[in-house]
Amino acid sequence: MYALAIHGGAGAAPRDRSNRGYEAQFLEGLASALDAGEQVLRRDGSALDAVQAAVMALEDDPLFNAGRGAVLGSDGTAELDAAIMSGTDLRAGAVTGLHHIRNPIALARCVLERSPHVFLAGAGAEQFAAEQGFPRVANDYFITTHRSQQLQALQRSADPAASARLDDPPLGTVGAVARDSHGALAAATSTGGMAGKHPGRVGDSPVIGAGTYADNRSCAVSTTGHGEWFLRTVQAYDLAARMAYGGQTLDRAAQAAIERLTALNASGGLIAVDVSGQIVMQFNTPAMFRACVRRGHAATAAIY
Repeated sequence: MYALAIHGGAGAAPRDRSNRGYEAQFLEGLASALDAGEQVLRRDGSALDAVQAAVMALEDDPLFNAGRGAVLGSDGTAELDAAIMSGTDLRAGAVTGLHHIRNPIALARCVLERSPHVFLAGAGAEQFAAEQGFPRVANDYFITTHRSQQLQALQRSADPAASARLDDPPLGTVGAVARDSHGALAAATSTGGMAGKHPGRVGDSPVIGAGTYADNRSCAVSTTGHGEWFLRTVQAYDLAARMAYGGQTLDRAAQAAIERLTALNASGGLIAVDVSGQIVMQFNTPAMFRACVRRGHAATAAIY
């Protein structure tokens, strides 16, 4: 039995909910990414390969805030982060501050497999990528017209709260969690961060235990939303610990995690899968792009 869930960000709902064509594009993107991951699992592939395949599909889709189509920082460039983790042996790979790697999640996987380290940043991460044969792309590759307009609108706004309204589609990240037919868990997350962020800002997505975590003893988790709060609460590991040490079910642990965020006046969501293949997708925002599938069940996708 296999199970796979993906997300494409959580945050403010699109302004025009009547725009069904707009929503359909995102649902199609989610379906394509879910299928990319499920194809791996159908072939009896690993959870690690499945989450990488799903996230790479989302990185290549300019609709989502990861890879091409990522939000832009205050300097007008895309600065990308990603992490991936195996629940079988707790191996992990993470990268941050990338400007020239088309698929950050592929580089994070390479760190997991070919480096004695877990986390590489900036120029050092890109040097490692060159050593491993990753081609460089110009930063312009990641920049779309929508994201340029979004940054310009944000910089013109005198209202600090406007950033939440100007990001349409919702601000967030992309991620995937999976259980393969052998019972192994894995998680992966990739992001462009926050629109208008200060250069060098690192959110929760590439931080193991904050935005990404997997342990076969409990669950695999990928988060999305207000990264600073996921960092402060070590949210992904907190959920796993609620199960491993507190004896909570996946559903209860996820609910408690979101309740804590809400109590802190923070917003976001998460996806998680446990060793039995149960999936949860929880959020306290108006919308979260999400989709999931289990062997023998029809795939589902939703926004609201």
